[in-house]
Amino acid sequence: MSWVKHIKGDKYIWTIVVLLSLVSIVLVYSASSHLAFAYKQGDTLSFLIKHLFHLGIGYFIMWLLSNVPYKYFFNSSILVFGFAVLLVCWAISGGESIDGANASRWIRVSGFTFQPSELAKVSLFVLLARNLIQYKDKLNSFKASFFPILGPVLLICGLILPSNFSTSAIIFMISMIILFVGRYSLKWLGIMLLIGITSLCSFYAIVTNYPTISNRVATWNSRIECYFDKTCVSYQVHHANMAIARGGVWGKGPGKSVEKNFLPQSSSDFVYAVIIEEYGRFGGLFVILLYLSLLFRVLKIASKTDDDFAVLVVVGLGISIVSQAFINMAVAVNLLPVTGQTLPLISAGGSSVWMTCTAIGLILSISNDLRKSESSVLNA
Repeated sequence: MSWVKHIKGDKYIWTIVVLLSLVSIVLVYSASSHLAFAYKQGDTLSFLIKHLFHLGIGYFIMWLLSNVPYKYFFNSSILVFGFAVLLVCWAISGGESIDGANASRWIRVSGFTFQPSELAKVSLFVLLARNLIQYKDKLNSFKASFFPILGPVLLICGLILPSNFSTSAIIFMISMIILFVGRYSLKWLGIMLLIGITSLCSFYAIVTNYPTISNRVATWNSRIECYFDKTCVSYQVHHANMAIARGGVWGKGPGKSVEKNFLPQSSSDFVYAVIIEEYGRFGGLFVILLYLSLLFRVLKIASKTDDDFAVLVVVGLGISIVSQAFINMAVAVNLLPVTGQTLPLISAGGSSVWMTCTAIGLILSISNDLRKSESSVLNA
């Protein structure tokens, strides 16, 4: 097939992405039915078309980036990161509130909404990989490495924390992994961890005493307290548990989920519970295997490349996608408190799909360059 030659990068990753997208199309169409009857007079097709539109843009971004030599991402990451910081500040100062939760996460332009924290996350990981290489001679000095290495992490986490603790925590965790893989001093990593914990405690103390400051601390408290209080079961978790129990081993069948009519975020945050209800534990296991396969391919690409920048980008972005997936699934099966994290490439949503495709596009670009290098060695 002639079109295959235009697909660049690791073919296994492309296959995994396509399979996850097919799961997404089926599940979003099924899980959004109650929203269609509530807001669109039963027009489920409009939700499907919207999701296909988001996927189409995501695939275009992924294909485009896979054709760009990854060396161009080295210095351009500075500009993209700066742009992401401006967007996050814009969202904080005048963004969309989330259901009255006193949080600004979204930017609305001409009817389109965008979550800048997703762009900030991807751009930070690439910038961090770049700076670890650019300033490798200064990694043993905390003072010399603070601004280029630790500064961007603390800046992004600090800006996102008031409105989205889970995203801020994931960004901090993945950043620590990138720093560890990049051979940053363990001593300074420990100090970084201490700074992060101290900053979180300080923020909690400040907003507790000054509740007029925009934050979601009350939401964090209620979710964590309810998770550890066995007598308390949140509405969403209760119906997610019901969905999993109804699904059993084989599931109720495509489109036959009952709990999707009760879960407010059935097509996004709790889509994994709907997967199990409709396709059973085997369906849930299939999705897990897809993400594990993605992680395997990412680590294989990282192990084959000799470029430290490429290794850090692949590891950071790949682990970020897979860890978010497992956090989402852990919430759905009540292993973690509710976080609001989407299931990458399966949950409905524009920002999440586009930025996940951006991250995969960068990984594909590196794998494409690696394939070219291997071919040139064989032909030499």
